[in-house]
Amino acid sequence: MAVIEPIARVGLVARGALYVVVGLTAVRVAVGLGGRTTDTHGAVAEVGRFYAGGVLLLVLALGLAAYVVWRVAQAIGDLDEHGSGLKGWAMRLGELISALIHFGLALTAAGVAVFVGAGSLRNWVARALAEPLGAWAVGLAGAIVMGVGVNQFYRAWTVKFEEDLQLDQMSPRAQAWARRIGRFGLAARGVTFLIVGWFLIRAAFYVSAREVKDMGEALRVLGAQPYGAWLLGVVACGTIAYGVSSFLEARYRRIVRPPGTSPASG
Repeated sequence: MAVIEPIARVGLVARGALYVVVGLTAVRVAVGLGGRTTDTHGAVAEVGRFYAGGVLLLVLALGLAAYVVWRVAQAIGDLDEHGSGLKGWAMRLGELISALIHFGLALTAAGVAVFVGAGSLRNWVARALAEPLGAWAVGLAGAIVMGVGVNQFYRAWTVKFEEDLQLDQMSPRAQAWARRIGRFGLAARGVTFLIVGWFLIRAAFYVSAREVKDMGEALRVLGAQPYGAWLLGVVACGTIAYGVSSFLEARYRRIVRPPGTSPASG
């Protein structure tokens, strides 16, 4: 499994870059410099449009492909020692779902028109709602997404993410900053997951895909609230923090957990 470590670290850098672009785009909107909040698919387009185009998109596609390989290896090889219990299998399923999502992002970066566009989530929900029991499936998906959002807050509060870091390789100052950045990033991510999940549940209740909000639209919902520019600005900065925490993981994360150690959740 030695070969998986550099692959994972490259993948974490690519994931971090995406979230930094999402956050920077939202900050630009929050401070009134124009533009439009976006999700990770939109961030790929931003890279192509404003950040040197083709070469960077190719690098991003390769990085995201590396992330996919690592997530699949995590799930199949149980690299984080989740175990064979119900919780362990749920964690490994989550890793596979993450791999699938980032596979779509890698294809987007590579210019392949699959899973592309801010409306892709809405399109998937529309197809699901057209099926028998589709509304129930969409509602369940919304509840799961909201549950993931709550889990982000839990991990931020309990600092569970530190269980994945090689703290012995970090200075006390680096540990302190990694904790602050990680907690801020997870909390911001929790906010967006809760909003996305809530609107999935609304889509199920009203049997209407028009209710669906992706990450970019969730940020726009925040911006439309009282003191919306401040709310959007805080969550946007938190999204950047989540990207930065991915960079820190690329340097310090324990990629293959030694047997017998207890895994972090998520």
